[in-house]
Amino acid sequence: MLKSLKTIFFILFLGILGSPVIAQKGYELGGWIGAAHYFGDLNNLYRLNEPGLAFGFTGRYNFDTRLSVRMQLNYHRIAGNDAKSRNAFDLRRNLNFFSDVFEVAPCMEFNFFPLKHGSREEFVSPYMYAGISIFHYNPKTEYQGENVALRELGTEGQISGQEYNEIGSAWLIGGGVKLDLNDKWSLNFDLGYRLTATDFLDDVSGYYPDDTELLINRGQIAVDLSDRSIPVDGSAKIGTPGTQRGDHNEKDKFLSFGVNLIYYFGKLRCPPISYPDL
Repeated sequence: MLKSLKTIFFILFLGILGSPVIAQKGYELGGWIGAAHYFGDLNNLYRLNEPGLAFGFTGRYNFDTRLSVRMQLNYHRIAGNDAKSRNAFDLRRNLNFFSDVFEVAPCMEFNFFPLKHGSREEFVSPYMYAGISIFHYNPKTEYQGENVALRELGTEGQISGQEYNEIGSAWLIGGGVKLDLNDKWSLNFDLGYRLTATDFLDDVSGYYPDDTELLINRGQIAVDLSDRSIPVDGSAKIGTPGTQRGDHNEKDKFLSFGVNLIYYFGKLRCPPISYPDL
């Protein structure tokens, strides 16, 4: 994956060096709406059957017809549920979560073809982008008819005050297609993928804690939500202290797909006229 990221940044760098002198500079603003998907311990088979609402605002500055920098303010509702898995261990583990993710995402963006607003020839282009994502998340679950925040319960035995951070970061890579509607309005069909630096988007990462210690330190709700496994044929729950609850070797990820409606505030700037030597 790191090699892929290096390749993407290298392509963007080449785009910067090779971007045309003929420029169509200007700002763009717009909004988007779509869906978000989470991938992690509670969706380790990369299922696409739990989409959540996603939307946001896009600001972009075009340096020319190919290269731009953009900033997005986004919201994603992500969720995972073992009950929707085909994996036998996941089904028995029986954990679930949902989270509201609020994101700030600056990126560099490169159009594969020149795109000029209002042009009849250069009105569509695939594009790619790369940048970073800074986001706030707070995994929750439904318990006895109420939504319960999981972080402060220390469901994997975290000491009070040493819970995982609510602020996360990620590499953001993506792409899509831009379609110019006229000289001011355009549609962007966008897919963004985040490789986060946390394994706790879902509140699941490592091992089951000791129930007795968890009860003393966090209370009965924490014990109940730490191990929600389903006993099979009279067997006990699977949450023996120290046994695997999640895979801490792989970080969580999430993606978004949406449609942007963008308004262009700039104008076409023509290159200076060159006169032949007389």
